[in-house]
Amino acid sequence: MQISLDMNSKKPLYERIYEALKTDILTGTLKIGEKLPSKRSFAEQLNVSLVTVANAYEQLIAEGYVRAEQRSGYYVQYSGGMVELNSLPELFCEELPPDDESAETSGVFPFSVWTRLMRRVILEKGTALLQPVQNGGAYELRSAISGYLYRARGLYQPPERIIIGSGAEYMYNLLIQLLGRDKRYSAENPGFPKLPKIYALNNVNFEPISLDKYGVNVSELCEKRVDIAHISPAHHFPTGIVMPISRRLELARWAMDGGKFIIEDEYDSEFRWSGKPLPALFGQGAEGRVIYINTFSQTIAPSVRISYMCLPEELYEQWQQRLGFYACSVPVFEQFTLAKFISEGYFERHLSRAKKYFRRIRELVIRLLEHLDGLEISESNAGLHFTVRISENREKIVSECEQYGIKITPISQYYVDNSLIPIENNRLFVVNFASANEDRLKSGLIK
Repeated sequence: MQISLDMNSKKPLYERIYEALKTDILTGTLKIGEKLPSKRSFAEQLNVSLVTVANAYEQLIAEGYVRAEQRSGYYVQYSGGMVELNSLPELFCEELPPDDESAETSGVFPFSVWTRLMRRVILEKGTALLQPVQNGGAYELRSAISGYLYRARGLYQPPERIIIGSGAEYMYNLLIQLLGRDKRYSAENPGFPKLPKIYALNNVNFEPISLDKYGVNVSELCEKRVDIAHISPAHHFPTGIVMPISRRLELARWAMDGGKFIIEDEYDSEFRWSGKPLPALFGQGAEGRVIYINTFSQTIAPSVRISYMCLPEELYEQWQQRLGFYACSVPVFEQFTLAKFISEGYFERHLSRAKKYFRRIRELVIRLLEHLDGLEISESNAGLHFTVRISENREKIVSECEQYGIKITPISQYYVDNSLIPIENNRLFVVNFASANEDRLKSGLIK
């Protein structure tokens, strides 16, 4: 098999191989079901290391373009083009009448840098810190976020269409006011417990949507006449599901076929343990139908209540007309400081250190859990949590893990209605290692 590599690119070699294969899949050069060369033979053909090819294949698997079959090899499982939505299966939506899981990143946060930037902001801005800022937030911060999204995710969003707010919950309330209380909203089930409560307090119609192994069930969105789907495709909480490209495009087709909207919540997309970040749905087809939300509470600290959302052009114009009178809810001093933290490269360096730290913590936690009887680990390649199946000694396991700062919670706590819990999930638990203590973990492994 021959691929064309961009030899002038400064990207890592594995990323160039991944992009070349992805291009061949999307253009149809590689067909669905076609077998890829083994990692070893492909590495020899390209004269690169086995690890380089393995990393490229893993990224394609994570995004759903390729599947791995044990003792058989690697096969193409998607083809057709990212924006060729007409190639997707038809979705029949009958027309009917209207009717905290926070990451504790403070242990690796560069406080000295942050305080130095705060002093600079005071000196440079002076009395400007006492003046009101634009309703969507300080332009410096919106511009810094725009640049970061382009560098890190390949997303281009003009600064003026980025809205700053004090936490994700604040953003959810804003979106209900923007999109309308006459719409039918949905969230993943299981999912974040706060979402149903926010919808209930806003007196809007809400439908929990079940998941399969690929993520939210699109047929159920149709059956329940949902208008607004709130999803976390990069790494679902609490199951850890990473939505493949086929399901993302199915969702895009659903959103574009009838004026619906997707709220894409990427609360912990930065924490991925191998390969590059997965592409956001915001930039994958459903133009104008996706609202992208992210927060700095996960990547910096829970006390940093700064979130942002990227609005499509049409929605941004509506936001200006209907909600533009709202003052930004984040103190301007914090906005200017965060803007410098991002634009001067400190945020990305902090992320790099945080990922190394949490990767180390994750590996220690997994090694510790592997020694416990009656527990089966279901690893995921992203995020600050994963799931385990506990068949026996539940109380003993939970108690022992708490000694090391490992939080284990029954997945049943994240369902809207206990009657909707599949039988196979009754023994499923969520392991959150964000607050695990490294020294205590190491001491536990020595015992």
